[in-house]
Amino acid sequence: MAFVLHVDGPRWTGRVHELMDQDRDLVPVIKGNGYGLGPKRLAAAADAANADVVAVGTALDAAAISATYNGTVLVMQPWHPATSANTSAGPTSITTLAHPDAVTAFSQQRTGASVVIEVLTSMRRHGVSAEDLAGLLRPLESLTVKGFALHLPLDVDGDQVRVRETISWAARLSDAGLDPQVLWVSHLTAGELAAVRAALPAMRIRSRVGTSLWIGDAEAFTVEATVLDVHRVAKGDRVGYRQQAAPKAGYVLVVSGGTAHGVGLEAPVPPRGVVRRGRALVRTGLEVAGRSPSPFRLAGQRLWFAEPPHMQVSMLWLPEDVAPPAIGSPVPCQVRMTTSYFDRIEGI
Repeated sequence: MAFVLHVDGPRWTGRVHELMDQDRDLVPVIKGNGYGLGPKRLAAAADAANADVVAVGTALDAAAISATYNGTVLVMQPWHPATSANTSAGPTSITTLAHPDAVTAFSQQRTGASVVIEVLTSMRRHGVSAEDLAGLLRPLESLTVKGFALHLPLDVDGDQVRVRETISWAARLSDAGLDPQVLWVSHLTAGELAAVRAALPAMRIRSRVGTSLWIGDAEAFTVEATVLDVHRVAKGDRVGYRQQAAPKAGYVLVVSGGTAHGVGLEAPVPPRGVVRRGRALVRTGLEVAGRSPSPFRLAGQRLWFAEPPHMQVSMLWLPEDVAPPAIGSPVPCQVRMTTSYFDRIEGI
């Protein structure tokens, strides 16, 4: 029983090196499940591409790659004395600070330590506000400031919104006397990054990149489940934990891949626009009726869940006019890599 990710290793490795060579200020992001590939594997790839620094989500992420990455690690989750007092990402790490009181406390506890100060962008997740910048001057004197970070929103209305926000924050930092020689930015497109660098030629702009670096080439990946069992059913036959009735005659296909692998899990996305709202309404109606499309495909069609996926397997409806596969056969599956875990990764 296996839920397997197949990777075109040469294609994937070549693309990572190409992107890193095109922009030596690119900062690979390694966090969470390692974008489906695993954090240690990504750390080794970043090391092989001679990345001088990588960004991780938490101090625990930093510890997880300590044996496979030899450069500097930027921890993006902000340190705060109320939540992080007993955590440490290691002597070669850079700590992110995003609150005035955290800057003061950290400067008193770890004189000389390397830090990045995150500012409060329109994303409004973490960051020091513009009004609090001047108050950072004195406590930062006892720290090694490696720059200032801007975590920008993904969805924006209009062109150049993120560019204008980045340039605006650079001006605010300069006006406060903080000398922003390095800006660490997230979620700028290639065009936006070029525009920011052109507008701020005296500053080093380091772009933190995860998704587009590691899994931007979807054709380099293939996910396959394994057929574990096949059962013929008549219309109305009850199946599964919840005893769903078969909508018509056909088969119940039992395949590897369940919630433990991330099957059936997805990040919620606000349904903006008429088309997205329409799709959301259709999906909701189907779920109310007990029908949910699965990420598994066979004979050119998407299969439906017979019931919500189990921890390690899924039960699927297979139409009567489709020849049932043999036990042990592979079944293609399309999953969100950032929420997926695989029993085996092949090719890299």
